[in-house]
Amino acid sequence: MNRVVPYRGFEIHVALALVAENMSNMTFQIMGHNISRTGLDGAIIPGRRGPFTQRWAYLTAEIAGQDAVDVLIGPEV
Repeated sequence: MNRVVPYRGFEIHVALALVAENMSNMTFQIMGHNISRTGLDGAIIPGRRGPFTQRWAYLTAEIAGQDAVDVLIGPEV
């Protein structure tokens, strides 16, 4: 199961992998802008402390991706 979340000009690609009934592990990727100059464009980042329910996995991945973007380009002013 995949989802793309737009955030501050970037795309956060979330992927879930079913590991048990109603439980999934999640990964996310950050794509966009000129992030490739840092060598991170397309790096797959796994979630920790899983597995999660599907709803919780999507939320966790989205928030982690947004935090990563904020670290890369700074806080919104």
